[in-house]
Amino acid sequence: MTEEEARAWAAARFDSTAMDRLDRLAAIVMAESDRQNLVARSTLDSIWSRHIVDSLQLVAWGPEGRWIDVGTGAGFPGLAVAAVEPERKMILVEPRRLRAEYLGAAVAQLGLDNVVVAPTKIESVREKAKVISARAVSRIGALFTSAERCADNETIWLLPKGTSAHEEVAEARRTWHGVFHVEQSVTHPDSAIVVARGVRRR
Repeated sequence: MTEEEARAWAAARFDSTAMDRLDRLAAIVMAESDRQNLVARSTLDSIWSRHIVDSLQLVAWGPEGRWIDVGTGAGFPGLAVAAVEPERKMILVEPRRLRAEYLGAAVAQLGLDNVVVAPTKIESVREKAKVISARAVSRIGALFTSAERCADNETIWLLPKGTSAHEEVAEARRTWHGVFHVEQSVTHPDSAIVVARGVRRR
């Protein structure tokens, strides 16, 4: 997916106000990347396809309700999703101090009063969520272990992955029950999204 295709994909699904927020988010990430290594510098020229649309495609699988994003880092996927769904409560969990401070400043600049930044590890978060997402944080089984207190049987887990998706699902099934689907990402043929529900320990 090219940058032009990525912007067109987003514009076809979200209104002009959301697109403006996303443009501002992209600018914020680019500016902060001069101060700290938020994303790989090689991906900054493809921020819409590699990061923004890669995040926004999760919206289609996320039911209404509180969303917890684990290890938000630069703001993906949680801050991008919050930018297009300003009525949804979003909790961005980021234990690294500088990144948590950056996220707080970005939330303020974007005027998103639906977002809370939790500068801690997910193990310390107590709220239950309808959706839990995590991008490039840990393997699926380890994530379930870390975040299980935030989930119930109805929680949807949305986990962007690369070529390891099917391998990680098979690995997680040894310890966890649940319904798992691997969906093709719209951004790259080697990328996938693991969608899981009904997750519980065996």
